[in-house]
Amino acid sequence: MYNIFVVLCLQANYAHFETLSINIWSVDTTENLEIERKFLVEFPDTAVLGARRTVSILQTYLTDGENGSQRRVRRITENGEVSYTYTEKVFRTAVVREENERTITAGEYDELIKQAKPELAPVDKTRYCFDYMGQYFELDTYSFSDKLAIMELELRREDQRILFPDNINVIRDVTGEHAYSNASLATAGAFPEEAKGER
Repeated sequence: MYNIFVVLCLQANYAHFETLSINIWSVDTTENLEIERKFLVEFPDTAVLGARRTVSILQTYLTDGENGSQRRVRRITENGEVSYTYTEKVFRTAVVREENERTITAGEYDELIKQAKPELAPVDKTRYCFDYMGQYFELDTYSFSDKLAIMELELRREDQRILFPDNINVIRDVTGEHAYSNASLATAGAFPEEAKGER
């Protein structure tokens, strides 16, 4: 069975946006809009985050679906257990998308991985999931950087005030910036700031 998700991005300068999550929130079909923000942060001391989940993710993009959907598979390792997911996304507008995700077997994963897009490098990251002041944050760190990371937060409403953890230095909001998508980061093998030698 597929789970259906629709994601809504806040609009300011936010155009195309990619959600990074294995812990996707299940939503009621009558209220299936999600609002998320993405931030570039300095690589924190992960030991003090109080993470309730630490997950290793290997994410591979596949050739596009027949309807132009973006397709990917993930190999997820948590507490020594390995699982696999297959996801399709269709961008309905610049801010709304439909996301279909299901759990797959190791055999299905091995077959699907043969359809990987050769121009896009696999994404290798570690995700730390933690709570702060009633908010659920997801921090993604990448194998190519020990200075920068990406932090995401799902909001309950567009005008919600965000309370950032004191032990994380937020550089700026990068929601909707293609250069900070999983695919772009993995293919470049660096954050834009590091690739330009700015940090």
